[in-house]
Amino acid sequence: MVLIMAFIDQEILPQSYSLWCCIMSCIFQYYSLAEAAKAQGVVVVIDVLRAFTTAAFAFRAGVKRILPVSGIEEAFLLKQRFPKVLIMGEDHGLQVPGFDYGNSPADIARAEIVGKTLIQRTTAGTQGIIRAENASKLIAASFVCADATANYLQSTRANVISFIITGTSYGRDGDEDLACAEYITALVRQEHIEPDAYLARVGSSSAGHVFLDEHQLFMHPDDLRLCLQVNEFKFYMPIIKDGDLLVMQQEFGVI
Repeated sequence: MVLIMAFIDQEILPQSYSLWCCIMSCIFQYYSLAEAAKAQGVVVVIDVLRAFTTAAFAFRAGVKRILPVSGIEEAFLLKQRFPKVLIMGEDHGLQVPGFDYGNSPADIARAEIVGKTLIQRTTAGTQGIIRAENASKLIAASFVCADATANYLQSTRANVISFIITGTSYGRDGDEDLACAEYITALVRQEHIEPDAYLARVGSSSAGHVFLDEHQLFMHPDDLRLCLQVNEFKFYMPIIKDGDLLVMQQEFGVI
């Protein structure tokens, strides 16, 4: 009661207190890729290595929008429908023959794609988007846009925020994605944290071990470094429904 009364004669603090109450009462839930359909409320689909790091770098390179899909054939059919679009993505890490780009943030960062629309299909990340059928709002995220994502999540004042940890699939532990989700959760809760301990879990995750292997063939040497550039971008990546399409965009300016 004393704490609340202290806010009465001030204009800004009641809003801050209201936001704090919403944050403290918010329920944070975490689901594996297989459980994605159970995710409710505002749903954040995480893929650090590499789908939503690559998507973020695509937006930085000038892409207008990204159309996430589940299947390889679906990607090709959508390109037939919209011949000017380009396809990026992979199947179990490897670029699909016929795709314009793979799933490399290093490669997409150098691509000439200003004003383009991209179709994205990946083994884990875009599957999480498609399966999140019960989301009230849907966002894609990775470490490179974590702070902007957290700011947006605060602005929603959601009762439930669900994270889909897409890396928990195909026998992988997904700890790189869980670390990102827990980092975003801490930011939403306005905890004073440093990202280093969370970032360290990327390299120690089962996927991280593969990407650190100098003999692996499907990851650009700069990809892991780019995936670890925490809070590199000031935008978040909401996904909206547009007719029969899902459309990912970049958005700025949430206070």
